[in-house]
Amino acid sequence: MRAVLRVVNRVLLGLAGLVLVALGGSVLAIGLGAPAPTWWLHDGRDDVLLSEAERTRWRDEGWWWPVVLAALAVLVLLALWWLVGILRRRRLGHLFVDTGDGEGAVLHGRALEHVLTEETSHLDGVEQAHVHLTGRRHAPETHVRLSLAPHVDPGTALDHLTTHTLTHARDATGLTTLPAEVRLRGVKHRAERVS
Repeated sequence: MRAVLRVVNRVLLGLAGLVLVALGGSVLAIGLGAPAPTWWLHDGRDDVLLSEAERTRWRDEGWWWPVVLAALAVLVLLALWWLVGILRRRRLGHLFVDTGDGEGAVLHGRALEHVLTEETSHLDGVEQAHVHLTGRRHAPETHVRLSLAPHVDPGTALDHLTTHTLTHARDATGLTTLPAEVRLRGVKHRAERVS
Protein backbone atom coordinates (compact mmCIF):
# COMPACT_ATOMS: atom_id res chain seq x y z
CA MET A 1 0.00 0.00 0.00
CA ARG A 2 2.81 2.41 0.87
CA ALA A 3 4.48 1.76 -2.50
CA VAL A 4 1.22 2.55 -4.31
CA LEU A 5 0.86 5.81 -2.39
CA ARG A 6 4.46 6.68 -3.21
CA VAL A 7 3.83 6.11 -6.94
CA VAL A 8 0.59 8.12 -6.88
CA ASN A 9 2.36 10.91 -5.03
CA ARG A 10 5.16 11.04 -7.59
CA VAL A 11 2.75 10.97 -10.54
CA LEU A 12 0.68 13.83 -9.09
CA LEU A 13 3.82 15.84 -8.34
CA GLY A 14 5.10 15.25 -11.87
CA LEU A 15 1.80 16.29 -13.46
CA ALA A 16 1.53 19.41 -11.31
CA GLY A 17 5.11 20.36 -12.14
CA LEU A 18 4.55 19.76 -15.85
CA VAL A 19 1.43 21.96 -15.89
CA LEU A 20 3.18 24.75 -13.97
CA VAL A 21 6.25 24.64 -16.22
CA ALA A 22 4.12 24.63 -19.38
CA LEU A 23 1.96 27.56 -18.26
CA GLY A 24 4.84 29.57 -16.81
CA GLY A 25 7.07 28.88 -19.81
CA SER A 26 4.40 29.91 -22.30
CA VAL A 27 3.64 33.13 -20.37
CA LEU A 28 7.36 33.91 -20.32
CA ALA A 29 7.80 33.11 -24.00
CA ILE A 30 4.84 35.30 -25.02
CA GLY A 31 6.07 38.07 -22.73
CA LEU A 32 9.44 37.95 -24.48
CA GLY A 33 7.78 38.34 -27.88
CA ALA A 34 7.06 34.82 -29.13
CA PRO A 35 3.81 34.52 -31.10
CA ALA A 36 0.85 33.36 -29.03
CA PRO A 37 -0.62 29.98 -30.04
CA THR A 38 -4.25 29.87 -31.13
CA TRP A 39 -5.35 28.03 -27.99
CA TRP A 40 -3.76 30.56 -25.63
CA LEU A 41 -5.98 32.79 -23.47
CA HIS A 42 -4.26 36.04 -24.43
CA ASP A 43 -3.27 37.60 -27.72
CA GLY A 44 0.25 38.91 -27.27
CA ARG A 45 2.88 40.50 -25.07
CA ASP A 46 0.83 43.67 -24.43
CA ASP A 47 -2.22 41.72 -23.31
CA VAL A 48 -2.81 41.44 -19.55
CA LEU A 49 -3.76 38.31 -17.67
CA LEU A 50 -6.76 40.01 -16.02
CA SER A 51 -8.42 43.05 -17.54
CA GLU A 52 -9.65 45.89 -15.33
CA ALA A 53 -13.24 44.73 -15.77
CA GLU A 54 -12.31 41.19 -14.68
CA ARG A 55 -10.33 42.49 -11.68
CA THR A 56 -13.07 44.81 -10.42
CA ARG A 57 -16.09 42.68 -11.28
CA TRP A 58 -16.75 41.43 -7.74
CA ARG A 59 -15.07 44.23 -5.78
CA ASP A 60 -18.32 45.73 -4.47
CA GLU A 61 -19.71 42.37 -3.32
CA GLY A 62 -19.25 41.91 0.43
CA TRP A 63 -18.70 38.17 0.20
CA TRP A 64 -15.99 38.20 -2.50
CA TRP A 65 -12.79 38.97 -0.58
CA PRO A 66 -13.57 36.78 2.47
CA VAL A 67 -14.29 33.84 0.13
CA VAL A 68 -11.08 34.42 -1.86
CA LEU A 69 -8.96 34.71 1.29
CA ALA A 70 -10.59 31.65 2.90
CA ALA A 71 -10.07 29.57 -0.26
CA LEU A 72 -6.41 30.61 -0.46
CA ALA A 73 -5.91 29.86 3.25
CA VAL A 74 -7.44 26.40 2.81
CA LEU A 75 -5.18 25.74 -0.19
CA VAL A 76 -2.09 26.81 1.76
CA LEU A 77 -3.04 24.65 4.75
CA LEU A 78 -3.70 21.62 2.52
CA ALA A 79 -0.37 22.12 0.76
CA LEU A 80 1.47 22.37 4.10
CA TRP A 81 -0.33 19.29 5.45
CA TRP A 82 0.63 17.35 2.31
CA LEU A 83 4.25 18.55 2.50
CA VAL A 84 4.56 17.56 6.17
CA GLY A 85 3.04 14.17 5.36
CA ILE A 86 5.61 13.62 2.62
CA LEU A 87 8.62 14.74 4.63
CA ARG A 88 7.75 12.96 7.87
CA ARG A 89 7.71 9.22 8.11
CA ARG A 90 5.55 7.93 10.88
CA ARG A 91 7.64 6.64 13.73
CA LEU A 92 6.81 3.29 15.22
CA GLY A 93 5.56 3.97 18.74
CA HIS A 94 5.38 0.41 20.07
CA LEU A 95 6.51 -2.98 18.90
CA PHE A 96 4.85 -6.30 19.76
CA VAL A 97 7.34 -8.90 21.02
CA ASP A 98 6.33 -12.55 21.15
CA THR A 99 7.61 -13.89 24.50
CA GLY A 100 6.54 -17.46 23.82
CA ASP A 101 4.08 -17.65 26.71
CA GLY A 102 1.08 -16.58 24.66
CA GLU A 103 0.90 -13.18 26.33
CA GLY A 104 3.58 -11.19 24.51
CA ALA A 105 5.11 -7.88 25.49
CA VAL A 106 5.15 -4.36 24.16
CA LEU A 107 8.48 -2.67 23.48
CA HIS A 108 8.81 1.07 22.93
CA GLY A 109 9.99 1.85 19.41
CA ARG A 110 12.32 4.59 20.69
CA ALA A 111 14.03 2.12 23.00
CA LEU A 112 14.77 -0.27 20.14
CA GLU A 113 15.92 2.66 17.98
CA HIS A 114 18.31 3.73 20.75
CA VAL A 115 19.74 0.23 21.16
CA LEU A 116 20.17 -0.21 17.40
CA THR A 117 21.83 3.21 17.12
CA GLU A 118 24.23 2.45 19.97
CA GLU A 119 25.17 -0.98 18.64
CA THR A 120 25.60 0.33 15.09
CA SER A 121 27.77 3.22 16.31
CA HIS A 122 30.23 0.73 17.78
CA LEU A 123 30.80 -1.08 14.48
CA ASP A 124 34.30 -0.67 13.06
CA GLY A 125 34.59 2.47 10.96
CA VAL A 126 31.14 3.89 11.69
CA GLU A 127 31.54 7.54 12.64
CA GLN A 128 27.85 8.24 13.18
CA ALA A 129 24.66 6.18 13.02
CA HIS A 130 20.97 7.03 13.10
CA VAL A 131 18.20 4.41 13.17
CA HIS A 132 14.52 5.14 12.58
CA LEU A 133 11.72 2.56 12.95
CA THR A 134 8.55 2.70 10.85
CA GLY A 135 5.90 0.20 9.84
CA ARG A 136 3.40 -1.69 11.98
CA ARG A 137 3.69 -3.23 15.44
CA HIS A 138 3.95 -6.76 14.05
CA ALA A 139 6.00 -5.81 10.97
CA PRO A 140 8.50 -3.04 11.73
CA GLU A 141 10.93 -1.62 9.18
CA THR A 142 14.28 -0.01 9.92
CA HIS A 143 15.78 3.00 8.19
CA VAL A 144 19.49 3.36 8.92
CA ARG A 145 21.82 6.23 8.03
CA LEU A 146 25.54 5.59 8.47
CA SER A 147 28.47 7.98 8.19
CA LEU A 148 31.56 5.92 7.46
CA ALA A 149 35.22 6.70 8.04
CA PRO A 150 37.33 7.14 4.88
CA HIS A 151 39.19 3.85 5.27
CA VAL A 152 36.07 1.67 5.59
CA ASP A 153 34.79 -0.53 2.79
CA PRO A 154 31.02 0.15 2.49
CA GLY A 155 30.31 -3.51 1.68
CA THR A 156 32.04 -4.66 4.85
CA ALA A 157 30.17 -2.10 6.96
CA LEU A 158 26.86 -3.15 5.44
CA ASP A 159 27.68 -6.82 6.04
CA HIS A 160 28.52 -6.15 9.71
CA LEU A 161 25.30 -4.18 10.11
CA THR A 162 23.12 -6.94 8.68
CA THR A 163 24.89 -9.94 10.24
CA HIS A 164 25.41 -8.45 13.68
CA THR A 165 23.17 -5.53 14.62
CA LEU A 166 20.02 -6.28 12.65
CA THR A 167 20.27 -10.02 13.31
CA HIS A 168 20.57 -9.37 17.06
CA ALA A 169 17.54 -7.09 16.96
CA ARG A 170 15.50 -9.57 14.94
CA ASP A 171 16.38 -12.45 17.26
CA ALA A 172 15.77 -10.42 20.43
CA THR A 173 12.32 -9.29 19.30
CA GLY A 174 11.31 -12.68 17.89
CA LEU A 175 10.62 -11.28 14.44
CA THR A 176 10.88 -13.51 11.38
CA THR A 177 12.03 -10.60 9.23
CA LEU A 178 13.33 -7.09 9.87
CA PRO A 179 13.55 -5.23 6.56
CA ALA A 180 16.07 -2.40 6.44
CA GLU A 181 16.79 0.54 4.19
CA VAL A 182 20.40 1.61 4.67
CA ARG A 183 21.95 4.85 3.44
CA LEU A 184 25.71 5.12 3.56
CA ARG A 185 27.84 8.21 3.20
CA GLY A 186 31.51 8.84 3.69
CA VAL A 187 32.82 11.41 6.14
CA LYS A 188 34.80 14.18 4.45
CA HIS A 189 38.43 14.36 5.46
CA ARG A 190 41.58 16.23 4.60
CA ALA A 191 44.06 14.72 2.24
CA GLU A 192 46.81 12.90 4.11
CA ARG A 193 50.42 13.79 3.52
CA VAL A 194 52.58 10.89 2.37
CA SER A 195 56.29 11.08 3.09
